[in-house]
Amino acid sequence: MLHIDNTLNLDDFEKVLFENVEIQSSSKNIETIDASFNFLKEFSKNKVIYGVNTGFGPMAQYKINDKDRIQLQYNLIRSHASGSGKPMDPLYVKSLMLARLNTLSLGKSGVHKSVTRLMQQLINRNITPLIFEHGGVGASGDLVQLAHLALVLIGEGEVFYKGKRKDTAEVFKIENLEPIKVKIREGLALMNGTSAMTGIGIVNIIYARRLLNWSVFCSAAINEIVQAYDDHLSEELNAAKNHLGQQQIAHKMRDHLKDSKLTRDRNRHLYTDTADKNTYFKEKVQEYYSLRCVPQILGPAYDTIEYTAKILIEEVNSANDNPIIDVENKHVYHGGNFHGDYVALEMDKLKLVVTKISMLAERQLNYLLNNKLNDILPPFVNLGKLGLNFGLQGAQFTAVSTTAENQTLSNSMYIHSIPNNNDNQDIVSMGTNAANITKTVIDNAFEVLSVEIITIVQALRYLNFDTKLSSKTKIILEELNHIIPEIKADTPGYRINKMVKEYLKNNKVY
Repeated sequence: MLHIDNTLNLDDFEKVLFENVEIQSSSKNIETIDASFNFLKEFSKNKVIYGVNTGFGPMAQYKINDKDRIQLQYNLIRSHASGSGKPMDPLYVKSLMLARLNTLSLGKSGVHKSVTRLMQQLINRNITPLIFEHGGVGASGDLVQLAHLALVLIGEGEVFYKGKRKDTAEVFKIENLEPIKVKIREGLALMNGTSAMTGIGIVNIIYARRLLNWSVFCSAAINEIVQAYDDHLSEELNAAKNHLGQQQIAHKMRDHLKDSKLTRDRNRHLYTDTADKNTYFKEKVQEYYSLRCVPQILGPAYDTIEYTAKILIEEVNSANDNPIIDVENKHVYHGGNFHGDYVALEMDKLKLVVTKISMLAERQLNYLLNNKLNDILPPFVNLGKLGLNFGLQGAQFTAVSTTAENQTLSNSMYIHSIPNNNDNQDIVSMGTNAANITKTVIDNAFEVLSVEIITIVQALRYLNFDTKLSSKTKIILEELNHIIPEIKADTPGYRINKMVKEYLKNNKVY
């Protein structure tokens, strides 16, 4: 059981999302939520407070009669539940819900405790609202996406339940759940905020970390395949540059290769009197950049992923609502904490480094498939009959085209503000678009690495290096051998690609 205490971290999300650990609000949190609600109830009497007794956005100048205040909230929810495009995957919706639950639990939104109680029940029972990818511009938060969450909480709309899309009312009846009743500003409090982009972003970070580690694995294994010199991974060389990420990647690779009998010591091969007498070296004195510069290429990716994680966890544990209810100072502050620029920028940065990971994988793949470059493997790592069979020639096309798509998708969303809402929202973040596109880039990168992993497995079968491989490569290779067959005869590869992709996404290599 994970207790919600306003300080969620990435591990907490991973436990709830991937291990189905249940959540429970602490008694202190419930007290905080109660205090916020009761304060707002009293404070809002005889005062004009945005979204409590006024219209919304450019219609905030209109005062709302007391008798219509509750209806105002329902109108807001229903009118903004207007998303389109693909439904969000339930995993990302669950992350969104956990993010929204946490920010409401800070006691800065004035919601009734029944809101957080029902959200907790939905998360624990894996009932996820139907939310569409298209809709939010990320300025008054993720209004459209979060309106679909609010719609479910009032007992309307649709949900995903036990793998099927069903009417909310039907599922609530089955599960004996009661919709919330709007008390003051529950509609606006649910919708105002960055929880959609942040929830998607949190899952993106979890997958990006796994992706990066698989890229490190591939790079280490290829160093074994080509019997590379090991000094480009040395602590001394990488410490000469003051970047933590580079040093961490080099450390991971050294640790992976520490008991390999394949990587070579330059002292034994080139720093000798015999070598000095040669005028031509058939074997490379230095490897291609995609093998030799891995710490320098993946280091920035490591640093970016870790910094992005820091920013998004800060966002998760922040009050991203408007207005902000301050019980301690007995005041209600109007501002723009719902603006998503922090998340939008980080998602753009994240997709840039993920695209670079896919580019590195594509170049390493090309090296393995091009026998004129590696000079140790058959063309396209073809284990069948050359000329008659094609090896992994077809799979390379998929990897190349997918990498190219990533390069195009890596254009920034953060700078693509379009004013809207009668120019009330005159500069926006496009944070949810940025998070969704990053999600696609990460998914694409797993496809590219799947082809690379399949190729590495075929190459190691051809070279029969089993007794010389590092123990880390042996362990992972043994697992991969169960899902990747030896490819001699030509056969459709899409099923293998899919299985490997799912394996990489759902397993940690380090």
